[in-house]
Amino acid sequence: MNLTFRNATRDDLPAIVAIYNTTIASRLVTADLEPVSVESRHEWFDAHSPERRPLWMAYDDGQLVGWLSFSDFYGRPAYNGTSEISIYLGESTRGKGYGKAMLAHALEVAPSLGVKSALGFIFGHNEPSLKLFRRFGFTDWGVLPRVANLDGIERDLVILGLRLKD
Repeated sequence: MNLTFRNATRDDLPAIVAIYNTTIASRLVTADLEPVSVESRHEWFDAHSPERRPLWMAYDDGQLVGWLSFSDFYGRPAYNGTSEISIYLGESTRGKGYGKAMLAHALEVAPSLGVKSALGFIFGHNEPSLKLFRRFGFTDWGVLPRVANLDGIERDLVILGLRLKD
């Protein structure tokens, strides 16, 4: 594995959306129930910045494998030291260790972005993602029981957190 990262540009939005949309049908990763459009993601894209809340494209030997984002938590200034980390992989790259490598890189860089607490918001039935984050020391900081309705099945949202070294 020769994983490299670069900051996403608006030209990457079609690829970002395409990868994201491949996760919707599984009802494992996102609460979106229908595919999203590139246009609908402009505001979300603009909320990221390389200096504070990056959105990275991840490549292995020049091939796009997925993307990773840091996002604000709760949108109030007192929470600036806390960030949600999201990882999305292309269909053909899942289960090959890329998520592990991407999360390791995110946690290594996070302190330089001013992140002191990292969060993951993961459905309670998404065992692969829960296992990944817990492998890096994330613990359960909260559970929102049955807050998502996915095709008539109510699902829990687990909030995983990790306090980073100062």
